[in-house]
Amino acid sequence: MKLDYKKTFYIGLAFFIITIFWQTYDNIIAKIMIDKFGLNQTTSGIVMALDNVLALFMLPIFGALSDRSNAKKGRRTPFIIVGTVIAAFAFMGLAFMDNIQTVRIEQTEIIDLYDANDDNEDRILESYWAALLVDMEAERSDKLDAELISQANYDKWYENTYEQINDILVENQSSELTVGDLAYLSDYYQTYLSTLAWEETASDPVNFVVFVSVLLIALVAMSVFRSPAVSLMPDVTIKPLRSKANAIINLMGAAAGTTSLILLTVLGLSGKSYVHYTLAFVIVGIVMLIVLGLFLWKVNEPKLVKEKIDLEHKLNLEIDEEETEDMHQLPKDKRISLILILASVFLWFMGYNAVISKVSDYVPHILQLPSFTLPLLVANVTAIIAFIPIGILSTKIGRKKSILIGIVLLTLCFGSASFVNESSGWIMYIIFGLTGIGWATINVNSYPMVVELAKGSNVGKYTGYYYAFSMAAQILTPILSGVFMDYVFKTRLVLFPYAAIFVAASFFTMFFTKHGDPIHLENKSLLESFDVDLD
Repeated sequence: MKLDYKKTFYIGLAFFIITIFWQTYDNIIAKIMIDKFGLNQTTSGIVMALDNVLALFMLPIFGALSDRSNAKKGRRTPFIIVGTVIAAFAFMGLAFMDNIQTVRIEQTEIIDLYDANDDNEDRILESYWAALLVDMEAERSDKLDAELISQANYDKWYENTYEQINDILVENQSSELTVGDLAYLSDYYQTYLSTLAWEETASDPVNFVVFVSVLLIALVAMSVFRSPAVSLMPDVTIKPLRSKANAIINLMGAAAGTTSLILLTVLGLSGKSYVHYTLAFVIVGIVMLIVLGLFLWKVNEPKLVKEKIDLEHKLNLEIDEEETEDMHQLPKDKRISLILILASVFLWFMGYNAVISKVSDYVPHILQLPSFTLPLLVANVTAIIAFIPIGILSTKIGRKKSILIGIVLLTLCFGSASFVNESSGWIMYIIFGLTGIGWATINVNSYPMVVELAKGSNVGKYTGYYYAFSMAAQILTPILSGVFMDYVFKTRLVLFPYAAIFVAASFFTMFFTKHGDPIHLENKSLLESFDVDLD
């Protein structure tokens, strides 16, 4: 009974495809929507939530369809082929619409205004912003006189941007601005630039409609094969070895995410707002197709399934036929614990995913850091390094206590990030390094707490509970955080306090949880410490 690491590696190529797509999608689509098409935080949040909305409905459907498939290439492989090919070509197709929109932006006054504020040492001077405000007012007045914008649009800009910037400049009594003032000024200014981009989009929305349509095709295609791809590993791996196999696959997912971040950094696409993302779309699409080719070359699904069945018979492994037990059938104390755990999952995903979905916009615009990918890369690396010590810790003190430690660390990270400004932006690398550790501590232990309350034959049902609550949060939080930034507090600066509050709230629901730790704490192998969903 020994895991075939080479076979598991090749099976994990499907998960590599999934992760490199989503990592790239999360990092550049939000920026394109806000910077180039001019969507606000709320509407861009709706776009970023589309994948989770689709997943909520389509993952169970295509998982069930693949269960009943009897194709020559196996139950899962045809879905992986079709989904990957369509998603890869659709993703590469986005490069054309992105290029068209970027060229349109380059032909407007947006670039001149943006370049005037780019890497300028005079940004700390009150006189610099006063001159920029004059330019902004002139641009708005010219468009109003030319009837390119309505009086209502002008009045809205005047109230939400001009007056806000002017008030800061009037209240400032020195020639140099405080870092706090500078953060607000940068936020208002970036919102103004997004408004100009939206006006350009609205004047001829065809390219935007095509972009969203092709994006939707890519998202649907990804939803087609995610469940079949995840199901392939248990199809070809006997149960006692699945934890180690899943660890290998998740490490490949982490490698794919890191590859995407390195790619965006090397291509110089991780800081600027109006760059062409053509290479990113094309390279990731080609990588997806190449990895698919390697997968098809090395993975013969029907053969591997037969080998697994033969091995089960040889080892006399019996399938667990325990009676299933739904949530309402649990004893009251366990049912309460399950509800509290799922509430915790919802709350910390509300906080964490808000940051992940908005960080590519926040870091370059508010902190003026040259790259938004580097903090994320640091978080990925520290999370991978932390998995083994976290696994050891959880066997010593239990899952619940480990999660509480992770929640405290994550809350402190997001809370402290609220005070980071342009002059101290480098601290974000430290904060995101600790964020990776905090999130890994939560992730390693949360899903096992849920399935600990399940019986052997209904683990899938309890897995469904876990993903229902996590996906619900990932659907809601990009939109809700956008509403707070656009309409309630009217500033991006609310992002990290928002995230810190939701993560902190999960401490209380987790604190009162009484069940979910194993009765006997057993040491994991080093490899099994990576047996955790990295999404």
